[in-house]
Amino acid sequence: QVQLVESGGGLVQPGGSLRLSCAASGIIFSINYMGWYRQAPGKQRELVATITFSGSTNYADPVLGRFTISRDNAKKTVYLQMNSLKPEDTAVYYCNADVNTRVYWGKGTLVTVSP
Repeated sequence: QVQLVESGGGLVQPGGSLRLSCAASGIIFSINYMGWYRQAPGKQRELVATITFSGSTNYADPVLGRFTISRDNAKKTVYLQMNSLKPEDTAVYYCNADVNTRVYWGKGTLVTVSP
């Protein structure tokens, strides 16, 4: 059974930074893309950023220039460095990955941006 486990969420003031991590575990033969989505209260889940095995990245417009996605293939881990955080970034952040040609989701980690 493959699992994705996120960490690094928490409370931060506007303008601050956080770094999220997501580690994949289990019987893993291949990981194609990995990414982050978020869901704010009362809103639909939305894409934040994705990264392919070779390192090609894609970002949603609201986070472009503030967030950076990266991955360590040896550790089967994807990271999301979030800088210049805004209150509208408050959401549950979910890790997402294509592992062994199947899509998996983590349980999410809460990020709260508030004074």
